[in-house]
Parts: sequence; structure tokens; C-alpha cells
Amino acid sequence: MLFRIIKKEDFKTFVNLMLQTTEVIAPKFIKNNAKGKPIHQFLPISNYDEMVLDYEKCEFSAKTYFLPYKNTLSTFHMKDHDWTQEIQYRIQPRAIFGLHPCDINALVRLDKVFARDFYPNPYYISRRKNTFIVGIDHLPCDDGFCHAINANHITHGFDLFLTDLGDRYFVKINSDRAFMAISEVPIQEITDEDTKDYLAVRKQISQSYKVSVKTDDLPNLLDIEFESKVWKKWGDKCLNCGTCAMVCPTCYCYGVTERVSMDHSTGKKIAYLYSCNLLDFAMVAGGHNFRPNQETRLKYRYYHQHRGFVESYGEPMCVGCNRCGRSCLAGIDPVNVIRDLHEEEKL
Repeated sequence: MLFRIIKKEDFKTFVNLMLQTTEVIAPKFIKNNAKGKPIHQFLPISNYDEMVLDYEKCEFSAKTYFLPYKNTLSTFHMKDHDWTQEIQYRIQPRAIFGLHPCDINALVRLDKVFARDFYPNPYYISRRKNTFIVGIDHLPCDDGFCHAINANHITHGFDLFLTDLGDRYFVKINSDRAFMAISEVPIQEITDEDTKDYLAVRKQISQSYKVSVKTDDLPNLLDIEFESKVWKKWGDKCLNCGTCAMVCPTCYCYGVTERVSMDHSTGKKIAYLYSCNLLDFAMVAGGHNFRPNQETRLKYRYYHQHRGFVESYGEPMCVGCNRCGRSCLAGIDPVNVIRDLHEEEKL
């Protein structure tokens, strides 16, 4: 990894150069919420001034640019007792600016599922490889617990990563294409003063986290508390709406359906994001539901994120962004659920 300094005016030039040839996605101000706080979303921009890099948290993660809510896997054409299949992958270049460390770590988690050596997902890989990722450091958000889940810093999964030093950015360059791209504008070698300022910013970030929750032994705790009353307490509140999975940067469960035209001339196979909290998620042929009640569905979502994924990939699926807690219509906050499990263990 290389480290360089880029002045903010030169970074603006870099973004504008990229806009000439590439679709650019970035945090964009939408409106203020009922409490007067700004709402931001990752959306296409047409000029640098639309980009907001000092945002707190985007309501939705960048996951939808790699795993769309609805994705046509293939199209079928039937004619004269024969058929052909059309499959399309994304090949157009795209850049996403302003991802926080937790969201980049979320993509790294998704890579382990969809870009692994066996049974890779070509739809995901085509989007991932054709997307230029630019991340940025930030002061902790009010309700995030990424530091407790070890997702508040990154080592891979991005092309460029910025740390704001006031009039300039400290830049981590993590790919050949990133070095070639950033070299189109003036960049400088880092000095001792740059290093000192960078470490001061990182120290400020590490000392500013507001949420404290113990997660290091969570996989074992979940096994111990499998029959805990905590699941009923929070499960009774769950509305089974699936909002948590839709805003989550790592939830990837999906369903597949087929649509055939009335004249049987064309058909489509479509994948759509799904949620294990939905009533029919575990329903099978014959109408049997393996997870018929709310508490069981809620429990298995936590088990997948903090127990099953750890067993399969060595780290939790959750990255501590707490979008699920912020968006939950019933007020189910993962921090409170985890704290309740710890309290239950003490009894």
C-alpha cells in the first residue's frame, strides 16, 4: 500500500476528471428528517459539488449497487419448439466515493460469499471488479458500534482511502488502477508533519466512540443463550417487515422466481433480496414453516450474523453500522439485544 498527500482542490479535479468517463456514485443530500438532521443516500452525481463527504451515515448502504433489490439473471426466448437464453453482466466502469470503513468491510464480507473460489457469483463479481472504491475516515456516528465489531478500520477491499487533514487528504493507495488514476493530478510524498496530523486524526476518531457493547465472546454467548427469554422479549416486538435486511450492508438472502409471458414467447429468471425475518422465509412445500414465530426468526438472524458467519468465515457478518436499529419500526436495537443477552448470562 502506498501513502500520498493530495490537496483538496486537486482532489476536486480528480473527481471531475473521473466524471468525464465514469458513472460516479457518492453520498448526496436528500432532505432533513423530522428532527432536522440531514438525510444522505448513495446516488449518481453529475458534478463534484453534489458530493457530501462529511456525512454521518447514509440511510442505505452501497450494497444495492452490487446486490440490487431486483436482478434479472437471464432472459429466455422461445420459438418453434426451441429456446435461447440471454445473460448480461455489468461491464460499464463505475466509481463509488465516500464509503466509510464499516461499509467497505461490508463489501469484504460479501466478497467472501459471492467472490469465493468455488461457486462464485458472476453477477456480483462483474459489478465488484468494475467498481472503483474510494473510502473516507469519519468521526463515529451516534449509534454505531463498528469499533466493537472490529470494522472501524480497513486494510483491503478498496482502491483509495482518504483521511481529512484540513486543507488536504492523507491518501491510501491500494491498487494499480488507483495509482494510475490519482497520478492524473498532483500528489505529494508524505512528510513527518503529514504523519503527525494523520495520527492525531486517527486518535481523535478512536476516542470519540459513544456506544459500548461487548461482542468478543458473542458466538459462545449465543450458543449458551439459545433458549433465552431475551428472544421472546424482542421477538414479540418484531413486525416481520424485513426493513432491517433491506438497509443492512451485508444481509444477502435472496429468492428466485420466473416470469413467463402469456404467449409463452419470453421468460425471465429474477433474483430479489429477501429477509429471514419475513413470515414465509422458512416455509416449504406443503405449507410447513420451520420458523413459525417471530422470536425464532429474529433469533436466527442474529445467529447468522454473529455465530454462523463466524464459523464459516472467521468474522461476524455484522459491521456495526446499526442501520437496522436506526430503521426498525419497532425500536429493536442490536446493541440492546446483545446487552440483554449478557445480562441474562449473569442470572
